[in-house]
Amino acid sequence: MTFLNSSSARILTLVLLLQAGAYYALASRAERVPDVAPLTTFPNFIGGWQTMKEIAVEKEVQDVLKADDTLSRQYASLTGGQLYLFLAYFRTQRKGQSPHSPKNCLPGAGWEQVEDAKISVDVPGRDTPILINKYVVAHGEDKSLTLYWYQSHGRVIASEFSAKFWLVADAIRYHRSDTSLVRVSIPVRDNNLAAATQTGVAFVKTLFPEIEKQLPM
Repeated sequence: MTFLNSSSARILTLVLLLQAGAYYALASRAERVPDVAPLTTFPNFIGGWQTMKEIAVEKEVQDVLKADDTLSRQYASLTGGQLYLFLAYFRTQRKGQSPHSPKNCLPGAGWEQVEDAKISVDVPGRDTPILINKYVVAHGEDKSLTLYWYQSHGRVIASEFSAKFWLVADAIRYHRSDTSLVRVSIPVRDNNLAAATQTGVAFVKTLFPEIEKQLPM
């Protein structure tokens, strides 16, 4: 009974209600599915960054993710910095497929959470900053920083709960449930998390206009 009265139980109940609402909204009418260019057409050169490697997404990951299109690349800067970009696009969430939180996909086997926060980033073309997730894990002296968000119809969403809310709202208003996950992973060099964060934020600022061109509004 204690659990049923807890905030976790209330949040879980609300999430289930949102999922049920989304299912009803999508199942009760025809869905609009926008045309989107393949993610393989995403630019290899972004500002001072260029593609170093295309990384194949393992079948096991694809089977769990169930995305309609994915992109996984390593980019390098002219100054020697390196990072990884992962995009996943979902044409519809009608059959239950939806982005999984990167927190569930980041390294396990001894990796521990160091930081889980949200940060504001000023990006070109927006009057107000976007709010994205900052997630840091560590394994001994090694650390990895991930910046990520969900993007639907030009809307940037940091919270998984908010993503469920907007799924219902957009299904009702626009007859659409397409969405995307954008994830940038930066290795932390010399235990300098501030430098890695600065690199990641700078890349996001350069990346964002290309994301808006690629993904449907």
